[in-house]
Amino acid sequence: MTERILVIGACGQLGSELTLALRDKFGKSNVVAADINPPTQPDLADGPFEKLNILDAKRLGEVVDAHKITQIYHLAALLSATGEKNPLFAWELNMDGLLYVLELAKEKKLHKVYWPSSIAAFGPNTPRQNTPQHCVMDPNTVYGISKQAGERWCEYYFQKFGVDVRSLRYPGLIGYKTPPGGGTTDYAVDIYYKAVDKVPFTSFLQKGTYLPMMYMPDAIKATIDLMEVEAERVKIRSSYNLSSMSFAPEEVAASIQKVYPDFTISYAPDFRQKIADSWPMSIDDSQARADWGWQHQYDLDAMTHDMIHNLEKMKASV
Repeated sequence: MTERILVIGACGQLGSELTLALRDKFGKSNVVAADINPPTQPDLADGPFEKLNILDAKRLGEVVDAHKITQIYHLAALLSATGEKNPLFAWELNMDGLLYVLELAKEKKLHKVYWPSSIAAFGPNTPRQNTPQHCVMDPNTVYGISKQAGERWCEYYFQKFGVDVRSLRYPGLIGYKTPPGGGTTDYAVDIYYKAVDKVPFTSFLQKGTYLPMMYMPDAIKATIDLMEVEAERVKIRSSYNLSSMSFAPEEVAASIQKVYPDFTISYAPDFRQKIADSWPMSIDDSQARADWGWQHQYDLDAMTHDMIHNLEKMKASV
């Protein structure tokens, strides 16, 4: 049977690239992009699209029925820094949206559901170095609280109702196709945009703030690898730790300076510093590597080379 896939939040940083990768794998007509906003990227618009507010459960059901959907990738959420500005709405969007998807998956017996968690699900009493798969989780942002609660709901729906839901705890994700989107780790996207524009960069995180990070191609690969592996190999039904590298702002700047020697960075920490200080500095993802063979491909310098190459190409084509 041909899988019919719905990507909710398809116009976001992760969704825009994941949708294209899924269309490459399953065929353009079999992957429906859905978002509250219409796509602005021409390649994303070249395929089925549905305007969808995830808080409209009736409309969600209509879209699933109309396209005979068998899998949902549910990515719509308010991120950490944005969520702190409107916590009650962030909770509503992040939690109710997930529950609507899980209920629909149970009711219509969908084959699989993907939902992303985050390192934001950890907290100030979590071990910060080589953070283990199972440990204290006491998030102190509404985004993190919603991710921890979401992990519990995912496991619950798997155990109680047999919903094949799978999840990854993403580190900070870095990609060149979409501008920064309001996350605490998004400085590591913005810094490359500034470097290519030949302007100095001011970091909202202070020197020495190490956070787990991942280049978007690795995140896309991990997501599809997890979703395509046999169900019996998925041992974690809350969310898998996932990692590839950890770095601080000055290390990204040093990597960029290998390409642009005149690039400069300064530091003006804001409220996001406190968020970053409550998150892990490095992640132990050995369970993902053991269970379904996860392996990353990019380190910091390889990512820097690819980010700058592609941003320069984008700038030249404008």
